[in-house]
Parts: sequence; structure tokens; C-alpha cells
Amino acid sequence: MAAAEFWYEFASTYSYPAAMRAASLARARAVELTWRPFLLGPILAANGWRDSPFNIYPAKGRYMWRDMDRICSALALPLRRPEPLPQNSLLAARVALALDGEERAAFSRRVYAAEFGEGLPIGDRATIANLLAKLGLDPEDIFARAEDSANKALLKAENARAAELGIIGAPSLVTEDGEVFWGNDRLEQGLDWASGKRA
Repeated sequence: MAAAEFWYEFASTYSYPAAMRAASLARARAVELTWRPFLLGPILAANGWRDSPFNIYPAKGRYMWRDMDRICSALALPLRRPEPLPQNSLLAARVALALDGEERAAFSRRVYAAEFGEGLPIGDRATIANLLAKLGLDPEDIFARAEDSANKALLKAENARAAELGIIGAPSLVTEDGEVFWGNDRLEQGLDWASGKRA
């Protein structure tokens, strides 16, 4: 079976629609998807940006929200702007890394739905605890695993790996042969490439 890695940042607007459709698109192409949460902040900082480009360039931010309106409407996804943007995604990323397989994917989708579908603060421990409980997981047990020094080190390693792969934004799909496809609008193309379909 073909495989690919889905790299995503919880504070990323375009990662929301991508995360909500990635699994079904991958299944349709017989591609096994590995969910890889990371933090985009260090990559942006390495390029001299201390804030989201959607905040640095107001016209770009206005366009992005209109674009998100169109995308989410077409996918029948609710959209509510969280405040502030970007959200603090550190806790959510650590929690996601403490989970495996389908639990990680299911948790990640719930984070996006809470953040961009309901406008909830994902940096809030109570928000994350509620999402974990809805999945039938023990929040305190997961928080202990997420905040363990080994898991914190793992997130740093994931961030370094993302930079090493040449990831410049989120979401990004990375195929087994090292091709990087950046953006929600490149998701299908990346999965086609992963499945062996090049034309």
C-alpha cells in the first residue's frame, strides 16, 4: 500500500478543511496516511516572520478569510473565526503527538472543528480536556503523557524534521519519494502522486 505523511499545524486555517477530508481522500486512493502535527512558528521565524503572514499583510488576511468562506461552504463545514489568530497550538500539538493512529487523527479533526467550526480557544486546557473526553479518553492521563519530557522532545524533533523536509507551510503532504505538496488545494495532487498517479 502506498503511504504519505500529512503535516499540519493546529493554528493553520487551511489545515482545517484539509484535515477534515484527508482521510477519505487517502482511502479512495489506497494511500496510508500518517498524521504529523508540528509547529509552524519556528519555520516562519527562521524566515524572519514573527507573526502569521495573514496578520502581517492585511489584504492577504482578508483574502484568506473570504477564500475560507468559499472552501468551507463548498464542503458544508461550519466556519467561525477564532480570536486571536493564530491560536496557541502548543498544547494541542503535544496532545496529538501523545496519541497514535486513528486516535491522533480523530483528536486532530475534533480540535479543528472546535477551533474553526465553533471558535473555541484551543490553547485552553479545558477545551482540550473536553475534546479528549468526547473521544472516550482520560484527559489527565493524556495530559501527563503529552507533557512528559520525552514527548516535548519529540515535538521539537518533529519541527526539525519538517524543516529538513523543506516544509514551508501547513498543511503539507509528503510522499514516500520526498515530494512536498503544500496547501489544502494541493492535497488531491499529493495523494495522487503518492498513489502512483502522475498525470
